Amino acid sequence: MNMSANPIQPNPLTCYVRVIGEGEAGYVGFEFAIGDPELAVELVLHVSAFEEFCARHRVVHLDDEAGERLDYQRMKWRFGAPGITH
Repeated sequence: MNMSANPIQPNPLTCYVRVIGEGEAGYVGFEFAIGDPELAVELVLHVSAFEEFCARHRVVHLDDEAGERLDYQRMKWRFGAPGITH
């Protein structure tokens, strides 16, 4: 997969959600971003609160492929260039 293909174009009016985990106790861990999915905060909410949160903010749910592209791009902040792991 070419990780630079199909980058997500930032939109200042769009909210993005990427689910990063679901716990046994009915909680959802997720990243939430406004405008640019590369700059996100991690949050945890109960499933019902998460669903309400997503509806209220009319979020765009990022799929696994979009998440992989974000992770790849974030490597440049951790390692100096996208895709470099050492």
